Amino acid sequence: MMDIVIPNDNEEEFIAIAHKLGYKTLYFLYDYDNYQSKKKNFADIPGMKIVKGTLADSKNLKKIKNKTEEGVFVAAKSSDKDMEIMEGSLANLIFSFEENQRRDFIHQRASGLNHILCSLARKNNITVGFSFASILNAKNTYEILGRIMQNLRMCRQFKVKTVIASFAKNPYEMRSMHDLMSLFKILEW
Repeated sequence: MMDIVIPNDNEEEFIAIAHKLGYKTLYFLYDYDNYQSKKKNFADIPGMKIVKGTLADSKNLKKIKNKTEEGVFVAAKSSDKDMEIMEGSLANLIFSFEENQRRDFIHQRASGLNHILCSLARKNNITVGFSFASILNAKNTYEILGRIMQNLRMCRQFKVKTVIASFAKNPYEMRSMHDLMSLFKILEW
C-alpha cells in the first residue's frame, strides 16, 4: 500500500489524505535542488513510512546519480532520452511513457515504450511507473488510456516490474490503492 506524489511545500496535506486513504508508505519526489534543502524528517508519523526521493530529468540525471548518496530513490519522467537512462541504470523508476506528443500509428499507439526499452528495464532492474495523474489531467483521455493498455501488455510480456501510483501534484488528485488497482486491472485485461 504505497503511493508516489510530487509535493510543493504541501507535505502535511499529502500525509493527512494518504493516512485517510490507508497508505502505509508515501514517496515524496523532489527536484534535486529541493531534495537537498528538504531536511525535515517525517519519521514520527504513526503507521506510515515516508520516503524522500529525487525527481530527475534527462539533463541532470547523471549529476544527481553522482552527487547523491547510495540508496536514494531516483525517479525520471519519460523523455526522448529513455534509452540512455535505462542503459546507464541511472534511475530506479521511469514513469509517464504515455504522455509523449507523437502521433499514433495506424495499427498501434505511439506509447513511448517498446520491446528494446522493456528488455533494458528488465536487465537493469528499472521499474516502469504508470501515472493516474496523466489520466486525470489529460485532454485526450482515450489516447492516454490506449497507450497505457499497450504499455501494460508489453511490460507483462517482457516481465518488467511495474508500479501504479497517483504521481499527484495536488493532494486531492490522490486516490485509494484499491481504486487505482481496479482501474489498471481493467486496462490490463
